[in-house]
Amino acid sequence: MTTATRPDLDAGVVSDSEDTLRLIAAYRRMPRAERRRVARRASPELRTVLAEVEYAMALERSPGSMAAILTDGREMQAAHLALIDQLFQRMARGEQIKALITMPPRHGKSRRAARWAPLWYLARHPDHRIMVASYGADLAEEHSRWIRDAIVTYGPRIGLALHAGSKAAGRFDLADPVTGDRLEGGLVAAGVGGGLTGKGAHLAIVDDPIKDAADAESPTMRRRLWEWWTSVLNTRLEPGGSILCIQTRWHEQDLAGRLLEGEDADDWIKLDLPAICDSADDPLGRPVGAALWPARFGRRTLEKFRRAVGERVWWSLYQQKPRPLEGGVWKWPWITDHRVTPIALRGVDLSRIVVAVDHAGGADDLNDEAGLVAAGRTADGHFYVVADKSKRMGADVWGHEACRLALEVDADAIVVEANFGGDMVKQTVVQAWKELAERGETRGRLMPAIIEVHAKQGKRLRAEPIAQLYSQGLVHHVGEHPRLEGQLVTWIPGMDSPDRMDAAVHALTELADPAAVPSTTGSYADRRLTGRR
Repeated sequence: MTTATRPDLDAGVVSDSEDTLRLIAAYRRMPRAERRRVARRASPELRTVLAEVEYAMALERSPGSMAAILTDGREMQAAHLALIDQLFQRMARGEQIKALITMPPRHGKSRRAARWAPLWYLARHPDHRIMVASYGADLAEEHSRWIRDAIVTYGPRIGLALHAGSKAAGRFDLADPVTGDRLEGGLVAAGVGGGLTGKGAHLAIVDDPIKDAADAESPTMRRRLWEWWTSVLNTRLEPGGSILCIQTRWHEQDLAGRLLEGEDADDWIKLDLPAICDSADDPLGRPVGAALWPARFGRRTLEKFRRAVGERVWWSLYQQKPRPLEGGVWKWPWITDHRVTPIALRGVDLSRIVVAVDHAGGADDLNDEAGLVAAGRTADGHFYVVADKSKRMGADVWGHEACRLALEVDADAIVVEANFGGDMVKQTVVQAWKELAERGETRGRLMPAIIEVHAKQGKRLRAEPIAQLYSQGLVHHVGEHPRLEGQLVTWIPGMDSPDRMDAAVHALTELADPAAVPSTTGSYADRRLTGRR
């Protein structure tokens, strides 16, 4: 950032001596507590200088800090907005980043990520160019116009100036604040699907790439968005450039969905911020059930939104877990009407718990997902889906993950589909348990029984009895399992059944089978079910 000074700063106060310059440089590197101690001991004249240094440092610190200073504290701040700030701080330090942020509407994402943050970034790097894109050119230009007008208003305080010959709303260049000479930096705005000709960008920001539900549901519009992303936006980045995509989820195959399933998915920094926390690995460390911005939208307000927009819109726009339309076997109410919380499960006595694996069948993690689901049942015939840990993983991974999940939920059996692989499937689990035992991870626990399933029946014949249990209200999902649930409600007989669904069906079939291990104690010779009803 060009050195920021307040208009009323008396330049004569600042000594040109090398001692003063060294002091200021050292002062900037000090922790906050040490800076306060120095300021308390300083002379009145030096204290005035240090106050101006603190002012400049606050403008430089982060987009949120700049916004607070320039608006005299009126700009809203929140923990989730600070996460956006942190990404821009990393990019400003020179890190090449690809970041995807998904969060609900009306939570300040566009104002921070597409307005204040680009303004702050340009102040740090007036020689860099930024691209801002949104679903329409009007919205993108609205962001660009805001940034341009902010430079006019705050430019002298943050060291930015517009070039006299380039001040359009959708494209502007920066100039040296003293000489007026054109700098390399600037900004260009465009709608998704539009051109981004001209100079490249060091930073591309895509904010709200989808306009509404109609565009999200249109395969044509989704395809056009993806083609624009791959052939236009990505080709305009400078070497080492960064991309930040921030959006509200609309559809499983929206831009965020395609990025999460792409070959480079692991390269993306993913910040998933639902309105109400539903996961233990929340980026903010929230407890399950906590609101994202409680100071503005508390639980009671969010529940009103939920009733107003309906379940499908709620789970997409607010929880960032788009739910597909229903298929032909499972229905959404069979899941949503009988869901229980993890806290409620504590009062449930599970007589059996099993882990089921539907392995991908390949030697590496480039194959389909391996289904990995844990479920339990009570003595009175109610079933609980307690975990879905499915993901892409090869045989060298899924065996260990199945064993770890069995340890986590205290499973008495691991159910594996043995149609493909035969004895190798069972051996994979046995070997994985042995390795975990050698590392001390099993803590002396007995290895769960391994139950091999030879799925000779048609997929519909296996799935329909389990779907019937759901329809009777006997199956309860513990918490949210959006990808598993999406597979259940969209599966139509005749389609290949996905791995998460197959694993759930294997687990529940084993628990529901009257020929399986009964739910009384002592069913195993080693009495591993002792203590369960």
